Amino acid sequence: MKAYFYTLGCKVNQYESQEMAEILENAGYTIMYSIAEADVAIVNSCTVTAESVRKTRQTVRRFRKQNPDCIIVLTGCASQAEPQIANDLPEVDVFMGNKTNTGILDAINKFLAERSPVNCREEHLTGDTLRSTGITRFDGHTRAFLKIQDGCDRFCSYCLIPTARGRSRSKPLEVIDNELKRLSESGYKEIVFVGINLSDYGKNTPHSLPDALELAEKYDGIKRVRLGSLEPDHITDAMIERMGKLTKLCPQFHISVQSGCNSVLKAMNRHYTAEEYISLCSKLRETFCDATITTDILVGFPTESDEDFLTTMEFTKVVGFEKAHVFPYSVREGTRAAAMPQLTKQIKESRAAQLSAATEAIRAKYLKSQTGRVVEVLFEVSKDGYIEGYTPNYTPVRVFTNDNLQGEIKNVLINGVGNDCCTGELI
Repeated sequence: MKAYFYTLGCKVNQYESQEMAEILENAGYTIMYSIAEADVAIVNSCTVTAESVRKTRQTVRRFRKQNPDCIIVLTGCASQAEPQIANDLPEVDVFMGNKTNTGILDAINKFLAERSPVNCREEHLTGDTLRSTGITRFDGHTRAFLKIQDGCDRFCSYCLIPTARGRSRSKPLEVIDNELKRLSESGYKEIVFVGINLSDYGKNTPHSLPDALELAEKYDGIKRVRLGSLEPDHITDAMIERMGKLTKLCPQFHISVQSGCNSVLKAMNRHYTAEEYISLCSKLRETFCDATITTDILVGFPTESDEDFLTTMEFTKVVGFEKAHVFPYSVREGTRAAAMPQLTKQIKESRAAQLSAATEAIRAKYLKSQTGRVVEVLFEVSKDGYIEGYTPNYTPVRVFTNDNLQGEIKNVLINGVGNDCCTGELI
């Protein structure tokens, strides 16, 4: 049997697609890179925005047209949070949710035996444990993502993730350790720890995020450890102190802020103030040499006034984000924010364009400031006579060479800026 994976959404989804791929491979499947060749097509969906759900539906329908005979499996956050999709998409043969991803082989086998639609989605329940079989590699990537946490207890007023992912739960340290060992043996020099609410790792256990990070210190093959997205109010002074002692932790912190206005943060049910966020960024920059702060910002939230938006604009200048992902607010039915009076699409898109331009100017200034520095780059992508990679603080660097340096760490002298990255030469 031949299987093809199509993944939408975050790094956690990408990890879970790799996990499911290895489950199928261990049963004799071959993973393909084209829907036309597949006997089974697995769509791993996302539900963060209405657009991501639309793309999920569109993808399923397109796959059925492109390969009428293949078995279509729908899993992920969209199918978990919105079970009615099963009725809307008759093209789907096996309907799952992210809770039952590790049972993908049994679900496909049941369809093959019965030749009738299979629905094995299960509701997330309080007290669930994190189900995982782990991975040994990360296909198509120089860096390997390692999921150590799932779920979220925050219930931000705009977000469906607690419904899509369940309550916060953590992978046991011994399981993480075994997975790190396998990934190190597979030759990965950089591991990215990911989770739905990563900084909540260890909740309801004696452990916290630094305990998981410290496990990587003993594996010589692993040169770098990077963190996925973090929540600001979970990062304590004690955590910063412990993380500051690690030799492999990259000094790049993606900390979602969503708004720089306190009244909007309160309406969003975010558990911090703009001032507390600024203080956290200062502590991280004081502790970690060359630290960069990246973030997500949501504009056009229902309660956001013109003055609130300008407050967020000023906030981004104060923090000086090295990179910011700016999104217009997307209504998600079933959330508290969906019942609030909404701003027009025009206002949301205008504010997103304004803030994107402001944060891109800050980024351009930062990239220019790197000129003349010698940095370590882990090279990842090679094409058209150049190869691109990232420094420890996640500055993209492009070197023009025909040498195959993928997966290698090299010293580079940065000598210019172009196309949202630094350019340099090997030394």
